[in-house]
Amino acid sequence: MPCNRRLFLKQLAGVAVGAPVLVQAQPGDTDPVGVLVDTTLCVGCRKCEAACNQINEELPRQSPKSFEDLTVFARRRRMDAGTFTVVNRYRNPNDPAKPVFAKFQCMHCLQPGCVSACIVGALSKESNGAVTYDAWKCIGCRYCMVACPFQVPAYEYHNALTPKVRKCTLCFEKRLARGETPACVQACPMQVMTFGKRTDLIRQGEAKIREHPDRYVPRVYGKDEVGGTTWMYLSSVPFDKIDLPVVGYHPVPGFTEPVQHLLFKWFLPPLALYAVLGGIMRAVEKRNQDKSHEHA
Repeated sequence: MPCNRRLFLKQLAGVAVGAPVLVQAQPGDTDPVGVLVDTTLCVGCRKCEAACNQINEELPRQSPKSFEDLTVFARRRRMDAGTFTVVNRYRNPNDPAKPVFAKFQCMHCLQPGCVSACIVGALSKESNGAVTYDAWKCIGCRYCMVACPFQVPAYEYHNALTPKVRKCTLCFEKRLARGETPACVQACPMQVMTFGKRTDLIRQGEAKIREHPDRYVPRVYGKDEVGGTTWMYLSSVPFDKIDLPVVGYHPVPGFTEPVQHLLFKWFLPPLALYAVLGGIMRAVEKRNQDKSHEHA
């Protein structure tokens, strides 16, 4: 969803006068790119984590050796402001001697709740399917964090001056724009991840399920969840056992946009803005009066 600086200033002006500013997710390409993750092939090598850290220079630098540490699997991990992707280990009820590993990152929903919830267009749905972030537009409201059903966006609470929202962008600028696959996909030695057009990936996933019904849960996770995601999963155990949540099939914008309409209907943001500006003007006026009395 292209949104230039001029459009952003128009949106900001709209807030100031009380006009509703509803930034909605755009449909984009009818067949975006995506990634199919076959968790039955993952061995937990963490090569994807290392590749992600290497290509995203804004993340805290970690030595390649640190990704060989497998003691991290002793606890469940989540993405945060310094980590765009993580691999976790889970108990396999079908074969306790063979654990299940699963990689997580932004799901890049077809109709992203984060994009719909963002009132200034800092998050955008690109035509190829990637959900990207523009820190220049972000006002730090963190509505995106509330709206995401997968709890992906992370805030830089440690950065007091210029905090940003952080998440995977599918290597949009660094690799996709040059016609290359995401860094994590390319780095995987076990070919756990398959990159391609989303419809092709769904066909491949469903074909695997038909050919090996004893190996897979008979469903491609992400095909229909929250209206569909561009990252999709195959698993040998129920998806909720590997921390893939039960989120339903309705797109999140169907819930977030009515809330935005309700807020703007009653002019809550403009009123809040006027209250802040009024308080500042009152404080400045009082200070000037005090100075006048001192010189009288």
